[in-house]
Amino acid sequence: MAVEQQARGGANGATGAGRRRSRRDEILEIAVGLFAARGYHGVSMDDIGAAAGVTGPALYHHFAGKEAMLVAALIPVSEGLLAGGRDRAAGHPDDPRGALESLIDFHVDFALANPAVIALHLHELDRLPDEPRRKIRRLQRLYVEEWVTVLTALHPGLPDGEARVLAHAAFGLMNSTPFLGGEVDRRRRAELLRAATLAALLAPTDPA
Repeated sequence: MAVEQQARGGANGATGAGRRRSRRDEILEIAVGLFAARGYHGVSMDDIGAAAGVTGPALYHHFAGKEAMLVAALIPVSEGLLAGGRDRAAGHPDDPRGALESLIDFHVDFALANPAVIALHLHELDRLPDEPRRKIRRLQRLYVEEWVTVLTALHPGLPDGEARVLAHAAFGLMNSTPFLGGEVDRRRRAELLRAATLAALLAPTDPA
């Protein structure tokens, strides 16, 4: 299944899926899917309006332009990842293995629900102005530090810098979902991603 198709229902997955989606949310989802599939510069406001069934003036009522859409897509997701990561880690204060498993479950669920947003983070973040880009980078660093804290507790003596290497390697594994086809169903993909990530992060970290 293409990223553009997978994006339906995924742009707000990290911030809570229970609320009713507004017309603005629907337009944003469509824009995210188009950006991820065609690239930011390959999509015009007219393209987004046509896909959403919205005329130009109505589209600008919701968003000032493509840049505003990108900001609206990426900042809430980064905030949701950090909040969710903190909650998962805090739920296992004396059990680093349990905290790690919970963090992996959380991130795998996010990755499978938000393939288009992951593609935007990987390829389009530099399109943002300095201020929102710095904010997103800061949120990302704070999220990584939640993983670093758990990994250094799980592996006594592991330097923080090496824990960051492991955390980013794990994100690369879990965030591979935008590039996967649909030949493996979502439940099995989640199982495989969880098992592979956990095995990688539980592996001995002593120098060879």
